[in-house]
Amino acid sequence: MRHVYIRGILGLIWLAAAIVSGSMLYVILGAVFLYSAYTTRKKGKKGDR
Repeated sequence: MRHVYIRGILGLIWLAAAIVSGSMLYVILGAVFLYSAYTTRKKGKKGDR
């Protein structure tokens, strides 16, 4: 479960860098990290039941 938190934190850092620099690449990278964390967490919740 730790990797989900790490991906989420990295996604937020990339999005913060996108705001500061205005680069579209950072927006895409941040979105990919956050989407990956979301889908991994969602899959993990199904197995917990």
